[in-house]
Amino acid sequence: MKTLKAPKLRSVLTAVALVVAPGAAVVGTAGEASAATKISHATATSMFSQVGITWSSSGGCSNRNVSTCTSFDQLNLATAQGAQTLKRASGCALNITGGTETGHASGTYSHWNGYKLDFGKTTCVGNYVKNTFTYIGVRGDGAQQWQSGSGNVYADEGNHWDVTYYNCGGC
Repeated sequence: MKTLKAPKLRSVLTAVALVVAPGAAVVGTAGEASAATKISHATATSMFSQVGITWSSSGGCSNRNVSTCTSFDQLNLATAQGAQTLKRASGCALNITGGTETGHASGTYSHWNGYKLDFGKTTCVGNYVKNTFTYIGVRGDGAQQWQSGSGNVYADEGNHWDVTYYNCGGC
């Protein structure tokens, strides 16, 4: 068996990652993730419709620059896939009430940057999250949090679930 030097091995691993998971973030040598694959509002709504996920907007709109809209423009592909994974695994009705529109908290792993979705609260989703994932404590704003086996974080913000998707959740 031939041993590959680090630069050559990184090239091979990157090529394998791109073949195995097109659109997935590729992790570099220091553990940093490359830019996530962004999708359009139309692509996201198509993906959600395929598995029976609904969405709603208090403003009845999808303009990313209006806080009362629910937009999926610039959503990470892995975030949309993560929502599909949650729907398939839980069997619960899912209604998205927040996407990439302005008006949410800022930060690297924010709604605006495509990492988060808000889901309406239902007994089914609450039971699934609390009985399947690991409780990891209270967030700085007081929201209780649970972490899936893949590392995604579900925060109970009272009237909705605020979910941070670092990956597709095992899609």
